Amino acid sequence: MDVKETQLQCPQYKKCGGCQLQRMSYVEQLHHKQLREIKLLGRFGHVEEIIGMENPFHYRNKVTAAFALDRRRKIVSGVYQSSSHRVVPIDSCMIEDETADAIIVDIRKMLPEFKIQIYDERNGTGWLRHVLVRRGFATGQVMVVLVAVSMLFKLQKPFLKKLLELHPEITTVVLNLNDRFGPVVLGNRDKVLFGNGYIEDLLCGHRFRISPSSFYQINPVQTEILYRTAVDFASLTGEETVLDAYCGIGTIGITACERAKQVIGVELNQEAVKDAIVNAKLNGIKNCWFTAGNAGMYMQRMAEDSMRPDVVFMDPPRAGSDQKFLTSLLKTAPSRIVYVSCNPETMARDLGILTEDGIYRVRKTQPVDMFPFTDHVETVVLLSQRKPDDYIRVDLDINELDKTPSGTKASYAEIKDYIKKNYGVNVTNLYIAQIKRKCGIIERENYNFPKNENNRVPVCPPEKEEIIKEALRHFKMIA
Repeated sequence: MDVKETQLQCPQYKKCGGCQLQRMSYVEQLHHKQLREIKLLGRFGHVEEIIGMENPFHYRNKVTAAFALDRRRKIVSGVYQSSSHRVVPIDSCMIEDETADAIIVDIRKMLPEFKIQIYDERNGTGWLRHVLVRRGFATGQVMVVLVAVSMLFKLQKPFLKKLLELHPEITTVVLNLNDRFGPVVLGNRDKVLFGNGYIEDLLCGHRFRISPSSFYQINPVQTEILYRTAVDFASLTGEETVLDAYCGIGTIGITACERAKQVIGVELNQEAVKDAIVNAKLNGIKNCWFTAGNAGMYMQRMAEDSMRPDVVFMDPPRAGSDQKFLTSLLKTAPSRIVYVSCNPETMARDLGILTEDGIYRVRKTQPVDMFPFTDHVETVVLLSQRKPDDYIRVDLDINELDKTPSGTKASYAEIKDYIKKNYGVNVTNLYIAQIKRKCGIIERENYNFPKNENNRVPVCPPEKEEIIKEALRHFKMIA
């Protein structure tokens, strides 16, 4: 049985809501995401085939569990139900790291023995709010973070002793204080109970230090592909000054530094910047600098000081970039921009702004499936400044134009074969004709009108329209 072709059912699928594509086989999921990418980003250029996973299970190297009491006053652990504050009990999850799940279950079982109460936001009683587990995919190092409302841990030593006996693979345990009301998991204060308070992992040939609050991609296998694709898109020769905006702990910048003259990373989160500086030292890198601040303002200062970067990497949060950042980016005018996004909707919005004045053009678009079974997808896009040979001067006499079919570069059969081969979808000649007419390719008169005026003409559905447009771009029939 090919697991990629099979639909797998999680017993908590309806209650949890985390795996929106649970009812699709993995092959169907990839097809669904490909069509979505084409629909949102296809207007900017060709969208490459999405890169999926060989084994799309248990990929999450970071697992967070919430705790609550059920109706029988029994402690349960799991995730918050979608759009609610109700905890759905989960002992094992098909996308979460299995070691992390096992540790969380054992901690839950230990709580009554050590008289640890679950925090109740309604009345402000109890101590433990969450447990977060992070595991280094390459190193095997494991961090456990106990999120509590007080730093007072009465039975700390015997609790740690038993936990480490059950799970000797744990390399560090941290107590995090979060006494604020709200859905945020981690607070701002940490106390190391065991080990050194961080773990390390290997990514793209470099070692990275990960603290409890560090941003680090949750799918290490696909992250390697994502970052190597981003660096390859940049076409670095060793002579470029690179700006890594939204740099986090420096993963993209450090991955790119070997091919660049220098890399400057800018990040608002000061703790992440500290980690980035440590990571550069950890890898013996001397051409990488990191600073805390607003990337847009930093680029403005670079432009004022005539220090234009050659390449800008940008990896913003799901909300995308703001207008100030994009304005600064256009003013700074790097030769190439590599945009990494976890949200194709906001990426499409930002690409529209960056390409609006014709200064930049999208050259490559590569989706990467970082989050199997969910509706989320990562995308890498390369933009570069238009060159003189991107423009062709054409002098036309309107009287010389005729209405002969311009779609002579591919026949209907070729277009249909291309779509069937690449997307597994059948389209009719009528649908193709409708979309060609929509794109300004003049068909023979009345091709897509009914012979009988009382007949209704089927209209090409939006998802097939995007596929047909992609095929027309492939055959260079539209831009």
